Order: sequence, then C-alpha cells, then structure tokens
Amino acid sequence: MDRNLALEFVRVTEAAALSVGRWIGRGKEKSADEAAVESMRKAFDSIRFDGTIVIGEGERDEAPMLYIGEKVGAGEGPKIEIACDPLEGTTITALGRSEALSVIAAGEPGCLLHAPDTYMDKIAVGPLAKGAIDITKSASWNLKEVAKAMGKSVEDMMVIILDRPRHQDIINEVRECGARIRLIGDGDVSAAIATVREETGIDMLVGIGGAPEGVIAAAALRCLGGDMQGVLKFRSEDEKKRARQMGITDENKVYGLEDLAKGNVMFIATGVTHGSFLSGVRYTARGAHTHSIVMRSETGTVREIRAHHHFAKKPNYGWS
Repeated sequence: MDRNLALEFVRVTEAAALSVGRWIGRGKEKSADEAAVESMRKAFDSIRFDGTIVIGEGERDEAPMLYIGEKVGAGEGPKIEIACDPLEGTTITALGRSEALSVIAAGEPGCLLHAPDTYMDKIAVGPLAKGAIDITKSASWNLKEVAKAMGKSVEDMMVIILDRPRHQDIINEVRECGARIRLIGDGDVSAAIATVREETGIDMLVGIGGAPEGVIAAAALRCLGGDMQGVLKFRSEDEKKRARQMGITDENKVYGLEDLAKGNVMFIATGVTHGSFLSGVRYTARGAHTHSIVMRSETGTVREIRAHHHFAKKPNYGWS
C-alpha cells in the first residue's frame, strides 16, 4: 500500500474535523455528524485511489453517503478498503466535551474485518501487556495478568470503561480488585489508543462498545504495538442475520488483534475536540489549526501533524 496515501488521507480527516468544528458545543448531534460525513466524502474523491467503504455510516438504506459498499476516491489507482468514522464522538461534540475525533483506518482488500453494526465486548492494552489478555476470563483475572506483565501492582492500574449501566458489574469488580477507573461518556476509539500511550496513564480498556469502532481501534493498535480482543454482542436476531450475510458464521468467535485488522494497515485521525493525545480544532481570524496523527503498521511510524489552514486559499470540502 502506497505510503503516500497516509498523508493524503490525513487531508480527509482534517476536512471532516474542520467542518464539524463549527458545531462543537451547539447541542446538535445530527448537524455535526452530517457536516463531518459530507466533508469527508468530498475529500475522499480528491484522492487517486479505488476505495470501498467496509465500515462507515451504516448500510445503504440507512445512510446517504459513506455507506457500507460505497465506492470512494477518484476510481483509479490502488484498491483500498476504508473503515471510517467521520465523527467519533457525536454526543461529545454536541456537548463540547473532550476526545472527539475524525478517524480513518485503511488497508488492502481483506485486511479489515467487515464488522456489522452491532456491539462488541472489548479488551485492549499496550505493548507491555501484549499476549497477557484473555477476554473469556474475568476482568479481575485480566487485571492481575496485565499488572504482572507491566511490572505494576493492581492498585496502580488505571482502567478505562464506558459509563453505561451494562458495565456496572465490571465496574464493581475492578473496584473490588483495588484498581482505579476512568469512566467516559463516549469515544472508545481514543480510549483504546490511550492504553498504548504512556502519558495518558491508561493501562487497560474493558467493556462493550461499537463493533465498527473496535475494528478502527484495532488498526491503530496494530500500528502502535498494542493488543486487543473482541467478541461480537448482538442485540437482535436481525443483527445476527445481517452478520451472516457479511460472512460471519461463528457468533461467539473471539477476535484477536489480527482478526480485526491484519496485514498492512494505516490509521489516521484528526482531533475535533481537545483530547488526551490530539488537540481539537482551533479557529483563527484567517483559518484554523488542526492536530492529526498518521500511523502505519508496516513500519511502525507515527507522525503527528500540526497544520494551519488558510481558508482564503484552501479547497472547500464543505465547511464555510
């Protein structure tokens, strides 16, 4: 996969972030999401590649653009599969809270799991704990094994968990072990990435979130040397049926990191609101500043890009 595509794709996440940045804190989730989707879609078509959306805004009858199976790009050049979330953290953005991102994971055909739009039970850790996790075992078992691998006491561990009623038993179990918890409202892609960045203080992610977000997070962890496991959690028979149509035959399969994102993959993200590893969009009198990250699994290279955009000169991808 052409390494230059990674730098092309960062322009796509920048376009989405710049567009949605106007909606931060305005309480309008739908408007924020629509702005991100429209700008990302337009920006994709400025790039020379033959792309297919494998994870996006949903199925064709649910989404007007960036739907599963949609073709993006100029239609010539390398064939690339795209998993994207134009706005990861819609509620976060509407409320003006931290950790909202515009994200893309990209790989050659067959590299990314074609995950159905359902839930996934997840556990994610950084490089020191690679190989130490087992999602079929309890949270307390994993805490102890990960702490041992990291050379820490359980009491020093910080676990990040989505603040949902479904997680109350896990929260209680982690607390009983003596570990610390950071509860978040949304944004489990950034939460998974936080486990591999020492400065965040996060050691492990556990709990149930979106399956598509799990695949996107796995691409980032592949690039950063972390580890992750996931099990799909269907909410209805209809979701199971759609999963079978997408080629998923084992409803209880434990997906390892390379089941979710294998081969040569890229991860690209631009901050929308301020977060633990990316700054949010900041507007100036003449334009805006963005902060992005570009990763490649093939080389392990991680680039941070801080850009100043001059609106008088920049192509219009949907913002005004």
